[in-house]
Amino acid sequence: MGKIAFVFPGQGAQSIGMAKDVFEEVSSSQRVIETVDESLGFSLSSIMFEGPDQELKQTYNTQPALLAASVAYLEAFREKGITPDYVAGHSLGEYSALVAAGVLSLEEAAVIVRARGEYMEQAVPGGQGAMAAVLGADREALSNLCCSISEDGTPVELANMNCPGQIVISGSAEGVGAAAERVKEAGGKRAIPLEVSGPFHSSLMKEAADRLAGKLKNVKLSTPAVPVVANVTALPVSDVEEIRKLLVEQVYSPVLWQDSVEWMISQGVDTFVEIGPGNVLTGLIKKIDKSVKLININSLSSIKEL
Repeated sequence: MGKIAFVFPGQGAQSIGMAKDVFEEVSSSQRVIETVDESLGFSLSSIMFEGPDQELKQTYNTQPALLAASVAYLEAFREKGITPDYVAGHSLGEYSALVAAGVLSLEEAAVIVRARGEYMEQAVPGGQGAMAAVLGADREALSNLCCSISEDGTPVELANMNCPGQIVISGSAEGVGAAAERVKEAGGKRAIPLEVSGPFHSSLMKEAADRLAGKLKNVKLSTPAVPVVANVTALPVSDVEEIRKLLVEQVYSPVLWQDSVEWMISQGVDTFVEIGPGNVLTGLIKKIDKSVKLININSLSSIKEL
């Protein structure tokens, strides 16, 4: 019998009303969202459920809101009695995975990701950074192109290795713009600018990472109950000090999502359960390997239908 992985989405999956259905009908999910509200000292849930959208899109709100929604769906899904062999999350989703594996308490995770969002938002002044999704490019060729552009003092780097044919680049607005104009040199078809508030997963986030390191320094981490596949290495990590170090590096390092999924498949995973709003990861995994089974847990009805 094949193995199961639980995977959790990152920024961009949010939407007004997410997790409201499980909040209203599942007591364990309600407790999750109330715990996040209490930990942060304000009603994040009212922004999650009612908006406005502009408030939810603020990175420092988006990150704890996605954590709350994903863990709320996880709690509702746990009533089915299905347990994973591995957990992983895309960027911010790694924190949901760490909560799922028992590494971080929900209370600690909520406070950390709120701070992470603030640090990332403040690291680069508005308009100076950018990100874009490049379609069809070769990874090595795109990396070489970014390196040559960065030599002119306009940094641009590979940020998310999402799936074959989709790589996100990140860096200065000038660097990303220059790379976007030249993607055909790397075999790319086109580059799509992303609506983000900063150049995430690039070296321009080093200041945010340093601040996060200070925040994480005294946070209690427990040994994972389930192997957590890390974004930075695309390998499982179990040592708590290594987890702490990788969470800091993750802020300015590429998210090796395709590599992580391929590694889990190589270990016998044939079923991926995406837990959280939207279905972004399901779409990416389908492009990585069409033969695996994909399940989406993004509503109360999706849980009931299983």
